[in-house]
Amino acid sequence: MNVTIVIPVFNQLHYTRQCLESLNKSGYPDSMIVVVNNASTDGTVEFLATRPMLRVISNSENRACAAAWNQGFAISTTDWVLFLNNDVVVSHGWLENLLSFAEKSPVDIASPALGEGELDYDLAAYAADFTEQMQAVVRPGIDSGVAFLVHRRVFSAIGGFDENFRWGGYEDTDFFWRARDKGFLLATTGSSYIHHFVSVTQKAIKQKRGSTRAATVAYFRQKWKISRWQRLRSRWQRKFTEARQRNRELSLYGHTICEWREGGKISYR
Repeated sequence: MNVTIVIPVFNQLHYTRQCLESLNKSGYPDSMIVVVNNASTDGTVEFLATRPMLRVISNSENRACAAAWNQGFAISTTDWVLFLNNDVVVSHGWLENLLSFAEKSPVDIASPALGEGELDYDLAAYAADFTEQMQAVVRPGIDSGVAFLVHRRVFSAIGGFDENFRWGGYEDTDFFWRARDKGFLLATTGSSYIHHFVSVTQKAIKQKRGSTRAATVAYFRQKWKISRWQRLRSRWQRKFTEARQRNRELSLYGHTICEWREGGKISYR
């Protein structure tokens, strides 16, 4: 398969092991995967050393997500690169379906549908039903930093991720905005489904470092020359669009592109 999978990690060994095992069980060998270890101290180094087929980049300090993504891309040679959180488990055929969607649509950046929160269900069975029902569903213009497939031509045109975004997020949003400005197409597809436990690493970093979101938002606004009101308006416009899409998807298919699970209940997003 003409895809390299890039996974940044910082501690959270349990999730890293679980993610890699799910990839392997779904047919994606370690040789397809680049793990960028951002100075983990919880046994991650030793664990990665037991998997010689992985390509591992080891940083002496936590360089954060944008830098890790850039490092992973730099050693890739495939036409497509898949950037994946480590707090994810995948379903059978998810990457083949995502790649097929991207190539046939065509789009330049593609994300799978997400089940988020508690993994309190049979992922394999649910994913099979979900993708059968939702295979034709697309949310254009929307991608997720949890998992996104990018064609190499995008990097050639806009460069890599902005490493000035450190601990407060927005490195994915900035990348998607720059791609759209250059005319590249983005979309999320219902033909591919994965489970995401939600921001495990970010929560741990926030507990240790404290919130740096305000500084990150200020940098984002300065870079894009938008006021606080413009940023909020853009967010609400997106939420309004997603609400219309969500209601339509749920009424027609009984699922939505993003579903949240907690306490045995599902909410739709």
